Amino acid sequence: MKIPIRQNSRDGIALIIAMIAILVLSMLAAGFAYSMKVETKLAQNADSDKQLIWLGRSGVEYARWILAQEAAIPGGYDSLNQIWAGGPGGIGETNSVLAGISLDNYPIDNGIVSIKIIDLERFANINTANTPEIQQALTLMGVDADDISVVSDSIQDWIDADDMPRVAGAESDYYQGLNPPYFAKNAPIDDLSELLLVRGISDQPEIYWGGSATNHTPATFQHKLGFGNSPGQPPDYPFGLKDLFTPISSGLININTAGANVLQMIPGVDANMAAAIIQQRAGPDGVDGTGDDIPIPPGGVAGALHSAGDNNPQAASYVNTRSSTFEVHVTAQTGDYKREFVAILYRTGSNVEVVSFYWKQPGN
Repeated sequence: MKIPIRQNSRDGIALIIAMIAILVLSMLAAGFAYSMKVETKLAQNADSDKQLIWLGRSGVEYARWILAQEAAIPGGYDSLNQIWAGGPGGIGETNSVLAGISLDNYPIDNGIVSIKIIDLERFANINTANTPEIQQALTLMGVDADDISVVSDSIQDWIDADDMPRVAGAESDYYQGLNPPYFAKNAPIDDLSELLLVRGISDQPEIYWGGSATNHTPATFQHKLGFGNSPGQPPDYPFGLKDLFTPISSGLININTAGANVLQMIPGVDANMAAAIIQQRAGPDGVDGTGDDIPIPPGGVAGALHSAGDNNPQAASYVNTRSSTFEVHVTAQTGDYKREFVAILYRTGSNVEVVSFYWKQPGN
């Protein structure tokens, strides 16, 4: 017996099929639209990346020009009151082409850049530091006497080209016994964070970072009486090796830009002498980088050290008034996109060369 199919049943099935087809086409259209939106966004990001890189390199070129112009001004010194360092301008600068320029929010085409220039001669050079210098740094930090020789010898073993360990140092045979194993570099340090691999620092990273065993900013209220640490308590250093050393510089300390802790790396200079040097160069207001600064000229180094109380005849050989190596931080922004670039510049006379240029990863 045949059951007749009514016409309205066929119409209902056709309607359902049509609705399914419309739904599928709508999903495909939405997917295509989303894909186009993503592709457009990726294209915008790619264009922004190119623009940011171009802005970053432009910022570096601007820094090169500033440093070259500053070197051409008579005086023979670099100081914190000069324009490259963010100061109001030193002698000769206010009447030069540098007068009135700004390192912040400098417009370039459809973007802006902000520049920060740090001379690396305000630090001691870890690659040229000898045993007394490294031990002096560790003593200033308050590192335990039992650890000073280990860290000092191990740093120098990491840098030197041979495989013969110093008395308290370490070469590859020590590092091969670690988990995971690695080799001593036996070459100059390129990045100061390599010190975190060195014996005596690898298990006490606070020696590198300063503070307690973390690279995070210490608490706002943090007081230490200086009576030592209780058993199991991590050391709490006022500063770390990263605040005293750089792997790239001329090897001399700029007496006009170095902080009090680095100044105490100069033979014979203690905390009181370092404070006296800073007071002398900072002028009447006692603040570095202001209009009344009195930078120490090239011929005044020995006199400044002597006035501060340092009578060590070797002290002046560790010091300079001119910086030649600079770390430049360029923050580039176009629209809502922002990125920080870092460059190392080397200056000889008025010639300024780019040694390296890279994008700084967020959080570093």
